Amino acid sequence: QVQLVESGGGLVQAGGSLRLSCAASGRTFSRYSMGWFRQAPGKEREFAAAISWSGGSTYYADSVKGRFTISRDNAKNTVYLQMNSLKPEDTAVYYCAADDRNPSYYYTETYEYEYWGQGTQVTVSS
Repeated sequence: QVQLVESGGGLVQAGGSLRLSCAASGRTFSRYSMGWFRQAPGKEREFAAAISWSGGSTYYADSVKGRFTISRDNAKNTVYLQMNSLKPEDTAVYYCAADDRNPSYYYTETYEYEYWGQGTQVTVSS
């Protein structure tokens, strides 16, 4: 089992940047594929980015591709989401997620992840 804690959210103007962090504790972090999801008010939780255990494979939703970068530091048990050129429509609660079925792969659906953090709010003002 792994516990996940997100941080780094906040209020930023459109065009600005934020870096989210997700710190993991419990089992060996490198056993897990990791993902970032987001949920805006009144909307379903949606996929943003995912990364394999080594960081060698990453995948992005079209809505964030070219603006967001997912990375991980297995020595620090942390996954990051660097968010640049933020838009008001990026406003949401951002969640990190983990799953250990196949660490060499990444997943893009909420049901594919077993472990979730509590979320961190990102608000982008226009």
